[in-house]
Amino acid sequence: MAVPTRRAVARKQRKNVKRHRPDIIVIDLKDHVLGRAAAVVAKQLLLGKKITVVRCEQLNIAGTEIRNKIKYLQYLRKRKLSNPTLGPFHHRSPADVFVRTVRSMLPRYTKRGMTALHHLVAYEGIPVNMVRAGGRCVIPRAQRHLCYRKERAYTVLGNMCKHVGWKYSDIVEKLEAARKEKSTRYYKKQEGLRNAWASARKDAVKKMAAKDVEVLKKFGYA
Repeated sequence: MAVPTRRAVARKQRKNVKRHRPDIIVIDLKDHVLGRAAAVVAKQLLLGKKITVVRCEQLNIAGTEIRNKIKYLQYLRKRKLSNPTLGPFHHRSPADVFVRTVRSMLPRYTKRGMTALHHLVAYEGIPVNMVRAGGRCVIPRAQRHLCYRKERAYTVLGNMCKHVGWKYSDIVEKLEAARKEKSTRYYKKQEGLRNAWASARKDAVKKMAAKDVEVLKKFGYA
């Protein structure tokens, strides 16, 4: 009977070992500075994290809206004279603008950079699957009210993209309004259930004997 070599055993063990699958981090980018948020996301992607960003249309850029709009319109005029279909490709949606910003901070022509970029997913608004997942987080050092002075001018990315060709801002606003209304109804319902449970507990405690109430108070149930 052939005895398996040490190398074959090690290969089989490596196959059976479960690969590390990092959990997906969901980041809410409302009122975040575009460049600072992109820098943090790019670094975490290179460390192997899987990141999903939502509400990209609420990102902020330093400067007035007219200034940023003129700069972006100048960028839209750049093209390849011999064959414009080969690029550069100009993105209008806020999610694509954010992905392109992160892409410029990654070594995207290497395998490591390509893998990192594939781990990034961006959305305008908050889709249903992200609402159900819950657990959205923020980046404190990239939030506008912590980075900029109150009087500093800034531009909302969604407003700028709407002026340069993004066609779906109205749809995103409509879906976001419906999501917020549904969320409000849900939390009101939960609050009513909590209040009913609290009042039922008080009524039950009133009907109990004093010695039983003392025992419940001892363990924090009354």
